[in-house]
Amino acid sequence: MNVKELKSILQALQDHEVSELTLETPDYKLTVKRGPEVQYVQAPATPPQPAPQNPPSPAPEAAQPKPEPKEEAVRYLEVKAPIVGTFYRAPSPEAEPYVKEGDRVRKGQVLCIIEAMKLMNEIESEFDGVVRKILVNNAEPVEYGQVLFLIEPA
Repeated sequence: MNVKELKSILQALQDHEVSELTLETPDYKLTVKRGPEVQYVQAPATPPQPAPQNPPSPAPEAAQPKPEPKEEAVRYLEVKAPIVGTFYRAPSPEAEPYVKEGDRVRKGQVLCIIEAMKLMNEIESEFDGVVRKILVNNAEPVEYGQVLFLIEPA
């Protein structure tokens, strides 16, 4: 089974709201379970607190934090792990990484490998852009859906 086949199975599970699937062949057994959807609840607003009558003055030697300059909001696209496994940045320990931060990537370009059940699965970019952040270290375990890369769209 390759990554594209696995992605299509996972998408079908999501589309049809299937919560569990087990696929068994002579070579491997794959079980996928989905938990309940996360629901976000907005906390009730609390009434404003009255200002103190005599606020304490800061000590002169205390450094006041400087406000961060407001950057233009940049929306990054996320590349997520399609499977559970071990993340590798390069095809072998002595090879150069597939990509580095700042590299321009094209749709379909290999970004990394995830090893799962002794199978090496190439993870490809789903869009063109620039790699802005690699969020996983080489040889670290990754979970399904974990964000691996942040890519600025081109």
